[in-house]
Amino acid sequence: MARTVVISGGGTGIGRAVAQRFAADGDRIVLIGRRAEVLQAAAAELAADAAKVHTVTADLSDVEQAGAAAAEIAAHGSVDVLVAAAGGNVILGAEPERTAGLAGVAWHWTENFRANTLTAVLLVEALRPYLADHARIVLVSSIAAYRGSGSGSYAASKAALHPYAYDLAADLGERGITVNVVAPGYIAGTEFFRGTLSAERERTLIAQTHTGRPGTPADVAAAVHWLASPEAGHITGQIIQINGGAERGR
Repeated sequence: MARTVVISGGGTGIGRAVAQRFAADGDRIVLIGRRAEVLQAAAAELAADAAKVHTVTADLSDVEQAGAAAAEIAAHGSVDVLVAAAGGNVILGAEPERTAGLAGVAWHWTENFRANTLTAVLLVEALRPYLADHARIVLVSSIAAYRGSGSGSYAASKAALHPYAYDLAADLGERGITVNVVAPGYIAGTEFFRGTLSAERERTLIAQTHTGRPGTPADVAAAVHWLASPEAGHITGQIIQINGGAERGR
């Protein structure tokens, strides 16, 4: 039976790979993001497999837009799987003057919180009344939540999702709803680094793994797909690391 799967950040990278994995099951897919043209391109590719693909354009860090997105989704029925994959590090690609001084510190801490924490929390809370019994929620964190990100703000904004997932799992558990987090390491082939990753830095990140390779969006999608399966119904309030052992060091 086809499920309704809602994926924020579903137009690119990890979110898109997650959408492809569920579309292959013939599920109904809802993609949410800020760029309508990106969502439409992704939807066109997914349409061949999915039972139905719907797109919702919204900035999920905005209360009104998150609420409107949830209302639009709820009009089509309850939600079986919710994957919060939207986010990014606002420092990457930012002009130096944007992050300079105390004002720059306040800017990147505030904006990373909006981009990575609020986009997940506001979507989940807006859709909470529309979650089906035995629904699955998966939040996308990062290896940075465990070992830092160089600036503090990105790592902290991802780490904030962990206690939120613990509390949410406790709140929703009696309905058979599970809440888990995946924390990827270096994932090649995404927009995250926005072309700023040097070849030397990439080699360093790969060398930190025990598997000798970068992660792929498909690696993350496979873990999310499993966490959303009936077989994973007794797994909740957990953080699943997907980094080839890089978080443990060498």
